[in-house]
Amino acid sequence: MQHQVLILDFGSQYTQLIARRVRELNIFCEIFPYNSKTFDIKDYKAVILSGSPSSVRSEEAPHPDLSEIKGKLPLLGVCYGAQYMAHNFGGEVGASNTREYGRANLSFIKENEVFFENVSTGSQVWMSHSDTILNLPETFELIGSTHDVKNAAFKIKDEKTYGIQFHPEVYHSKDGLTILKNFLVNIAEVEQTWTPDSFVETTVAELKEKLGDDKVVLGLSGGVDSTVAATLISKAIGKNLYCIFVNNGLLRKNEFENVLDQYKHMGLNVKGVDASARFLKELEGESDPEGKRKIIGRVFIEVFDDEAHEIQNVKWLAQGTIYPDVIESVSATGGPSATIKSHHNVGGLPDFMKLKIVEPLNTLFKDEVRRVGKSMGIDAELLGRHPFPGPGFGIRILGDITAEKVRMLQEVDHIFIQGLKDEGLYNKVWQAGAMLLPVNSVGVMGDERTYEKAVVLRAVESTDGMTADWVNLPYEFLQKTSNKIINGVKGVNRVVYDISSKPPATIEWE
Repeated sequence: MQHQVLILDFGSQYTQLIARRVRELNIFCEIFPYNSKTFDIKDYKAVILSGSPSSVRSEEAPHPDLSEIKGKLPLLGVCYGAQYMAHNFGGEVGASNTREYGRANLSFIKENEVFFENVSTGSQVWMSHSDTILNLPETFELIGSTHDVKNAAFKIKDEKTYGIQFHPEVYHSKDGLTILKNFLVNIAEVEQTWTPDSFVETTVAELKEKLGDDKVVLGLSGGVDSTVAATLISKAIGKNLYCIFVNNGLLRKNEFENVLDQYKHMGLNVKGVDASARFLKELEGESDPEGKRKIIGRVFIEVFDDEAHEIQNVKWLAQGTIYPDVIESVSATGGPSATIKSHHNVGGLPDFMKLKIVEPLNTLFKDEVRRVGKSMGIDAELLGRHPFPGPGFGIRILGDITAEKVRMLQEVDHIFIQGLKDEGLYNKVWQAGAMLLPVNSVGVMGDERTYEKAVVLRAVESTDGMTADWVNLPYEFLQKTSNKIINGVKGVNRVVYDISSKPPATIEWE
C-alpha cells in the first residue's frame, strides 16, 4: 500500500479515532503498538504518536525509539506523544495546576503557520490530560495556546515535527480534521489516494496472486462484513470460493431462508446448513455468557469443519475480520486498551482444521467496508443491515437458552426491527435489537394476573461500535411497539427501553 501513515499506539482510548479521521482524508494509515517490531518504517511517509493513559514522568511510561523517525519523517505527537517529545528533548513536563479535560478554545495561533491554516483563533479543541508541558526545549517553537494551556501546540525548528496537547481526532475539536489535513497533506505531502475503488482494485489483484487456483471456504453470516469479504474473494477466484451459511438456531426470525434467498442473486457459491437442533442441544442448561460463547464457537467450528471436508483440497479459510477486531486483539503495553471480550473471528483456528487464513477486510473500519461493498454494487439493503453478534440470540437471551425462549425473542425482535423499518427509523439507527431477561414480572391481561417475561429494547447510534449512544426514539413509536409485543408475543408482559451509552455499558448485554 502506497503513501501510508503510521500511528504508534501508546494506549489511548482515542487511537482508533485518529485512524478513522486520517482515513476520512482518503489517506491509508495503520496502527501498531509503539514497541512493535512488525512494521518497516520505510513503508511510511508520516508518523503520528497517540495519546496515552500513562504519564511521561512515570518510570513505567512507554518509551518509543524515535531514532529512525524524528527529523527524518514528518512527525506529529498528540497529547502524550507531544509531552513525550518535550520531556525527552530538554523540556519540562509536570502535573497540571488547572483542569485540562473537555472543551477549550485556541487563544493564540502563530501567524502564517501552515499547521493552523484555515483554523481561527477561538476554535474549539478537546483536552484530556493531567500532565502539561511547563517549558519547551530550546529548539521547540510555540505555535498555539489555549486560555489555560500555554504550550498547546509546538513545532521543532528545521524539522517537520509537531506536537499538540489536544485531540484533533475527536469531533469536539471543531477544526481537528483541518489540522490533520494540514499536517498530512500540506506538510508531509501524503497523497489522498485511499478510496473504495482503489482498495477493491488492489485487494483483488493481491488475492489473485496469493490464492492462485487454491480453493477457499468462507463462513457467511448474512452480515455486511462476511458478504463484502465473499464478494471480493469471488472477484478474484470465482467458483473456487465455497461459502457455507450455518443456521445456529439463534438467528433472527426467517433469517436463514431470507439470507440464502438474497445470496442467490449475487452469483456466490453458497450452501446453507441447518444445525439449529445441534446448537440448542449443546447449549442446554448453560447460562454463563462466556460459557455460551465458547459452546457456540466450538459447535460452529465442528459443523463448519464437517462441511469443509465435503469439499476436496480446500487450503484457505476466509474470514470477515475487520480492523477494530484486529486492533482490540493487540495491545501496546501488553494491554493499554483493556480487553472486554474476545472476538470470535480473531486468533486463528484449532490445529485440526489445517487451513491458512485470508482476511481481505482486516485493514477496514465498518463504514469503510460498507463503502467498498457499494463500490462493488452490493445491494444497499444488505449493506445497510445493522450489525448482529456472531453468537446471535445466544447473548441476547440472558441466562440459559431454550427453543421457546428463542421463539419468544425472535418474535419480539421482529416486531421491533420491522417497526423501525415501517416508521423510517431503521437507517437512522446503527444497531438495534431486543434482549430477553431471566426474570418474570407481574402483569394483568384481561382480568387475570400474569407472571411472564420482561424484554429490553436497545437502539444505538455509532460509527463503528467502539463508542455508542442510545437513540432517542419517539415515545409514540415505543408505545406502539410495546403494545404490539405484549399483545402479540405469548410469554411477554413487560417491555423496557435501554438508555445506557457505551462506555460505560456495552451494546450487547452479555
